[in-house]
Amino acid sequence: MLYLASRSPRRRELLTRLGLGFSVLELDVPEQREVDETALAYVSRVARDKALAGLARVAGEPDALVLGCDTEVVLDETVFGKPQDEADAVAMLRRLSGVGHTVISALSLVSASRQEAAVSVSSVRFGRLPDAVIHAYVASGEPFGKAGGYAIQGLAEAFVERLDGSYSGVMGLPLHQSAQLLAKFGLGPLAAGLTTCATEAP
Repeated sequence: MLYLASRSPRRRELLTRLGLGFSVLELDVPEQREVDETALAYVSRVARDKALAGLARVAGEPDALVLGCDTEVVLDETVFGKPQDEADAVAMLRRLSGVGHTVISALSLVSASRQEAAVSVSSVRFGRLPDAVIHAYVASGEPFGKAGGYAIQGLAEAFVERLDGSYSGVMGLPLHQSAQLLAKFGLGPLAAGLTTCATEAP
């Protein structure tokens, strides 16, 4: 049985696109960056922590497979989490205005006997955002609950001048990397290709 260890409705929507049945585990996992921990290491660790916490929740199921994920917006090694309030959201968007930033989406897929991980790193550049635009966007309520204070699949898509990487990864669940991980466990749309390659190997 596949489980998604996430509260995010966006991740649920994205995982559904892979054509797999799954259940959702809503967990409260601490997201606190450690001293001297790089942004990449932090995001990867949180994804693993979520997956392992989910696996502990369903420990009585021997065939349980749990997918944990974390997505963060990073600018100059500063991790932009979810804004705490309107002022925080405005401050984030002002810093992102007119500059490029990185979006890291890390994945961890675990079972009782195995762990696999993957990461998607995307580069996003916003155009210059006037203060009036930033305030109107924050007033829409969309930034809240979103890493970096924006949702690329929503109104903020109009802010994106350039994207190099995974659109679904910026949303919160990179589908290509997710499909690759699941294929290693014999699941998902890439699993058949993996089986075929193994069969054809000399």
